[in-house]
Amino acid sequence: MTAAEPPLLAATGLAKHFGGFVALEEVDLTVMPGERLGLIGPNGSGKSTLVNCLCGTLRHDSGTIAFDGRRLDGMPAHQRTRLGLARSFQLPKPFRSLNLVDNLSVPLLYTVNARPGARLSAAAIEAGALQLLADVGLADKARRLPRDLTQVEMRKLELVRAVATAPRLLFADEAMAGLSPSEIEEILSVLFRLNEGGITIVLIEHIMRAVMSFSTRLVVLVAGRKVADGPPQEAIRNPEVERAYLGE
Repeated sequence: MTAAEPPLLAATGLAKHFGGFVALEEVDLTVMPGERLGLIGPNGSGKSTLVNCLCGTLRHDSGTIAFDGRRLDGMPAHQRTRLGLARSFQLPKPFRSLNLVDNLSVPLLYTVNARPGARLSAAAIEAGALQLLADVGLADKARRLPRDLTQVEMRKLELVRAVATAPRLLFADEAMAGLSPSEIEEILSVLFRLNEGGITIVLIEHIMRAVMSFSTRLVVLVAGRKVADGPPQEAIRNPEVERAYLGE
């Protein structure tokens, strides 16, 4: 990554209101290719609203969003996914009646095969799904249903379902909530490997130890406003960030 390199994602002046409630107020955000960006803030700070606007599940009221130089404003979520922008959810949402291989085959078919020049055979799709499961240590449960997974295994499945769409940018939304310290390390290891493999990652997380160890840059939202953006150790020492987390 060089200083002259353009951002992979650039949002400018994003605003979102729900009636009289201001969820986002003129938020600017850039994400550089290959970056590990942490997005934090107290409950109700606008993190989920921001991610939903960027991914297309909510429409922002004003501002602009560009991905790899292409304007996304008004583009539906599935088209953004096919461009290479993916997310995982805090509450995993697998297809519960499908085994793990089929859970990954769906996004492979829906997203990868929808891209120009990409036509995977049924055998290639299954092989791709099996490889993704092996990458996160779930190969031995490939033919099992999601209900047979532990909590940390379910989080791995949720992440790898997003990875099956072949993203360039992945929003990982609270992938470690409720996990033990050793399980948190397992998820961090997966995220580091994904980043090393070329996926830019935005980590939305409340577990500060995990955010600080993973992120190369930290963005902090408070009450719908961006109040800090910079190296993690500098961002958390910002007076507005300290007030938001510690009080006056």
